[in-house]
Amino acid sequence: MIWFLVRMTFWFCVVLVLLPSGAPQPSPQAQVGVGEAISAAKAAVDDVRQFCDRQPEACTVGSSAAVTLGHRAQAGAKMLYEFLTERLGPNETGSTSAGAPGALTAPSRDTLTPSDLAPLWRGPRTSRTPPA
Repeated sequence: MIWFLVRMTFWFCVVLVLLPSGAPQPSPQAQVGVGEAISAAKAAVDDVRQFCDRQPEACTVGSSAAVTLGHRAQAGAKMLYEFLTERLGPNETGSTSAGAPGALTAPSRDTLTPSDLAPLWRGPRTSRTPPA
């Protein structure tokens, strides 16, 4: 989980660095080429991979912090879902309990008439006699 977040953050930063700045003229600072940016990205990824070897305590604390944040995010999402369901659920989706005042009733599904149920043209009937 923690490695996924680290990788996503890293690649997001790489994408932001490689995007054009939108400035009409290039800045007077030294320009970084794509190859240089990729080699720097590879070096950073290698460095991050060895982080837990160098700092095992920090890796353990970071992992437990990520788990705690995940639980808090899950609890917050549940509270938000319950709040929105309570406020908007029954009135907005049309799903009300049967028998409640103003409850929506589903239309009958048996709406075909006898002429609708009659078979369509089948062609002329041919008599078949069993072979002798």
